[in-house]
Amino acid sequence: MKTYLGYFSLYMLYLFLLVLYLAASVPSAAKTMVWGPGLEANIVLPARFFFIQAVDSSGRNFTTSPGEKTFEVKMVSPAEPFVRIWIQVLDRNDGSFLVRYRMYATYTDLQINILLKNKHVAKSPFILKGRSCHEGCDCPQPSGSVWEEHMHCSQSFPQIDRDLAHYASVDPDRNAEEIPQRFGQRQSLCHYTVKDNKVYVQTFGEHVGFRIFMDAILLSLTRKVQLPDVEFFVNLGDWPLEKRKSTEKIHPIFSWCGSNSTRDIVMPTYDLTESVLETMGRVSLDMMSVQSNTGPLWPEKNATAFWRGRDSRQERLELVKLSRAHPDMIDAAFTNFFFFKHDESLYGPLVKHVSFFDFFKYKYQINIDGTVAAYRLPYLLAGDSVVLKQDSSYYEHFYNELRPWEHYIPIKADLSDLLEKIEWARDHDEEVKKIALAGQQFARHHLMGDSIFCYYYKLLKEYAKLQVTTPKVREGMELVEQPTDDLFPCSCHRMRSKDEL
Repeated sequence: MKTYLGYFSLYMLYLFLLVLYLAASVPSAAKTMVWGPGLEANIVLPARFFFIQAVDSSGRNFTTSPGEKTFEVKMVSPAEPFVRIWIQVLDRNDGSFLVRYRMYATYTDLQINILLKNKHVAKSPFILKGRSCHEGCDCPQPSGSVWEEHMHCSQSFPQIDRDLAHYASVDPDRNAEEIPQRFGQRQSLCHYTVKDNKVYVQTFGEHVGFRIFMDAILLSLTRKVQLPDVEFFVNLGDWPLEKRKSTEKIHPIFSWCGSNSTRDIVMPTYDLTESVLETMGRVSLDMMSVQSNTGPLWPEKNATAFWRGRDSRQERLELVKLSRAHPDMIDAAFTNFFFFKHDESLYGPLVKHVSFFDFFKYKYQINIDGTVAAYRLPYLLAGDSVVLKQDSSYYEHFYNELRPWEHYIPIKADLSDLLEKIEWARDHDEEVKKIALAGQQFARHHLMGDSIFCYYYKLLKEYAKLQVTTPKVREGMELVEQPTDDLFPCSCHRMRSKDEL
């Protein structure tokens, strides 16, 4: 009898532990966490977003995916029978989900329902009180400080402070005369004036097609917030232009890339800017899509260093030769030749383009400069592989906030230590995994769309303070028109009633 009771007790204990295990292996609707800018009506972005962190009944965060279809998100508006909103729930495969949505109309008191097996999650339903304007709405917030507060912008950006420290003041009248004389014949420039929140531009040079990216971000900003009157020049080329020393008579030039030997004022790259503006639009690679396409989990990734690209720098030629000599350590190949002569005996055949998302089948991502900085770095950081970054004099707007051995593994400019660093990474897998995670967290916190808009606004605001003469709409400038949207008309609480009608 005692033996029977003993077995029964053990059986009941087993059932109890099994129930606890099963309860802990599924998310809890009450304890799961939800947060992010997409839950606030006043944060207007091309694609709004928020996050869901799966948490079990004991309060532990999931660190692997509980299942792609775990959470369901629905949006309704009490004044509309249906809403024109495209919603995507992206599984980040680390226990968290990124929910992004693009609105094609303006809604009042938009209700966001987040469901787990038909139960509301956390504080769902979330109500966006008042009007939620879509990206096309031209209804700027009159107060820049209020807009910054709504957007939760950082108080400052170190790179902006560094760049503007070269200029005690700027003279729009002097610059309007001297910069076109100095650069206008050999370089491609845009001369912009923002006056009364309207954008005016004049171009210089032959190749000015890239102005579309600057036009687009300025128009998007002026739809959201009243910009200060400001006049500035934008370099449309790859290379930064202002090579004079700070002690000389330097000119302020806005560029997408900076370098240690120039004094250009750096903005987010046109590539990153477009990906923010066109998220859930005409681009497939953006800072959100890459987070849900990070390949297999870390232990299943290929322990080979990976690279694909074109021949825009000598070190890239050396990398491919190194790969051919050590194929067990490096998988590097050219997809196109443009700058150098293609010698197949040295560099092998050209290979087909690889989907960027397939890069993350590999643990180690090699980042080497092209003509200037390689603009893929934000996306590489956002994945869950570790970046081996070449030492370089070129930088994007965020590079100086990255720390070697914390966010990436540094390699020498001539790649002489690349094989050594790959060997070290293979021998220190847990440490390397932490570096990859830190780089990913940096990208998630500093390179998403809200941060990019804040950076542009802060840059223009701080630059405008330096002006010692009044910005003007100069002879030869043309108005950059806001796009019209007859299909999805806009109304906003800050517009006059007759405009709404």
